[in-house]
Amino acid sequence: MERRLFLTSLSAAAVTAACGGGGSDPAPAPGAPPAPGTPAYEPPVDPDPFRQSTKVAMRRAAIHMDQNVSYRGAYVWSWLASDRNKLWGEMEAYPTMCWMQPTGTPSVGNCLLDAYKATGDENFYKAAERTALAMIEAQHPSGGWNYIYDFAGEASLKRWYQTVGANGWRLEEFQHYYGNATFDDATTAVSSQFMLRMYLEKKDPRFKSALEKAIGFVLDAQFKSGIAAGGWPQRFPRAFNATRSMPAPNWPPTGPGWEHLQPGAQNGDFIIQGPGGIPARPGYTGVFSGMEDGDYTNFVTFNDDVMGENIKFLLLCVFGLGDTSLKAPVVAAMDCMYNIMYEYDGVPANSSNPNAGTTPQAGWGLQHLSSDSVDAYGVLRRAGLPAAARSYEPRGLSPSVSITNANQLFHYFRLTGDRKYIAKLGRVFDWIDTCALRANQRAGGDPESILTGTHARVVELDSNRPRFPHRYGTNIHNGAYYFDYDWRRTPSHYNASQNASTATPRATLARLQALSNAEIAAMVANSPLNVDGERPLPKYFSVNGEVDFPHLWANSVKGTATRTAEQTQALIDNLGEKNFWGTNQSLFTNPYTQDGPSAPYLGKEYMSTHVGDVYDTSPYGVNQRPNVEPYASNPPAVNTVIESTTFVNNLGNLISFIEPVTPVTDPAYKA
Repeated sequence: MERRLFLTSLSAAAVTAACGGGGSDPAPAPGAPPAPGTPAYEPPVDPDPFRQSTKVAMRRAAIHMDQNVSYRGAYVWSWLASDRNKLWGEMEAYPTMCWMQPTGTPSVGNCLLDAYKATGDENFYKAAERTALAMIEAQHPSGGWNYIYDFAGEASLKRWYQTVGANGWRLEEFQHYYGNATFDDATTAVSSQFMLRMYLEKKDPRFKSALEKAIGFVLDAQFKSGIAAGGWPQRFPRAFNATRSMPAPNWPPTGPGWEHLQPGAQNGDFIIQGPGGIPARPGYTGVFSGMEDGDYTNFVTFNDDVMGENIKFLLLCVFGLGDTSLKAPVVAAMDCMYNIMYEYDGVPANSSNPNAGTTPQAGWGLQHLSSDSVDAYGVLRRAGLPAAARSYEPRGLSPSVSITNANQLFHYFRLTGDRKYIAKLGRVFDWIDTCALRANQRAGGDPESILTGTHARVVELDSNRPRFPHRYGTNIHNGAYYFDYDWRRTPSHYNASQNASTATPRATLARLQALSNAEIAAMVANSPLNVDGERPLPKYFSVNGEVDFPHLWANSVKGTATRTAEQTQALIDNLGEKNFWGTNQSLFTNPYTQDGPSAPYLGKEYMSTHVGDVYDTSPYGVNQRPNVEPYASNPPAVNTVIESTTFVNNLGNLISFIEPVTPVTDPAYKA
């Protein structure tokens, strides 16, 4: 899923309580500042007038977010500045909801804690504490976090899933109430990092209990046996059959303009046989509508770097808590990525795909099967094979995910010194170089193509042909996604192409392969896997980007950005007397009114747009809407909004000015 901000015109919510820590909160949470708009603590005055004015501005912005924008210390992604009962996470939200998915609640919490560490001002700590207490309430009993939480209770949340969520045509994660927690988009990982920091800051036992639950969740969710051992699913605990609540695909679309999808039709050099493939030739993919491998939430997930985020959190606990027992699950996760890599030798006789080619393949898909499974074609597929995910994510290898995983394996080699982690990467890069898109498949080469990346997002197993998603209809009730080999008119909301250059990773691989045994030993000596006791975490987590693997080495320091007095003054001026940084609304959604119609629609106006008809609650930009009524003649009004991302970025820039940290890369890691 995308970590993006957007705004919508929200219908009247069922809950009318105002947002924020102000007087409309029915029960102020423990740790809430006593008087809205005023600091609970007066810190010492900085002798430097400009630094003092900067700190005052930081405090005003933080108190305003805490008391007037948040709900009990919890945050979504954006709010209408003129009416903060209109608010949005990745979709429209009720006023009592918060988003645990970054850049929501845990991202703001980390930022507030960063401000406290930079200034020592207890106002920032109290705001961060209030956020952490809200997150404890939002924590799933299993120990993880869902994308969203509703303080009004599960009945309210279920109502949201059944209305707003269920009608977001392209946002399939929100079309089902799972009742569990997710690793997607670093939702649980970033929340867990923040809880670790809150506990370590003052050793508050309330946060220790929540942290222990979070660690337990990560360990419990990890697959324990087979080729999937060490990997993580997208969601946990498993919710069986949740994705069956989606409307069944209306396949195939019939009528003028859709003849190319009828059984028996020619599609390039493939004959369309319908969604079940060719009965006499099991494993054929061809054109398909739906989820080829069923519910994808229990597969080993590489999408959005689930593996890397969980490993990073466990390593932070290893040296933050001195908990060396967490090293074993870290190594198991690293081994899973190495073990589960897919390889095809280029011999068609060894493939189940009747259209297999002679080009060898080596890489990873967005997700891989965690156990043996019978797919939608009725074919038994073995654990470890690349799997399809959402209904617009076909089964295959992903060049961009493979580059990401290769970079992860570089880290794993640096962590352990084990050369096996980089031994096969040359094959991966060789494969990626064989499947770049042709010029006539990309935007500029074909007037109907919107593909701008170097490679298709998904490449078919063994045939090495790119597979592209498409959709027809106007909403989730009369439309569906399907896959084929046509690069034209792909959905704009899902990048069917991505960049996957091998030049930089090849150079990194050559450098690592050239290291001597002595150099590897020095590198591993400073690895977080060799920590035997506690040592401090990086000072800042939200300033100048996220904490990443290079920051975890013994002699590394995560630094801040360089900010000038002029840049700082501009941020203070922009804050003004309103106490928030406003931005112009850029993305919108339709309000939920009712489920969309199921009557077939033969037009193609919605194929490459972010949003469907007016019943689709998915987000869209002004230039991402269909060229039909009522969109064509009614552009949405642009309002001023408050965004959590803007707050985090701007507060981080002020921190960088008043309390900068010089970045240092551990020499052994850098080598």
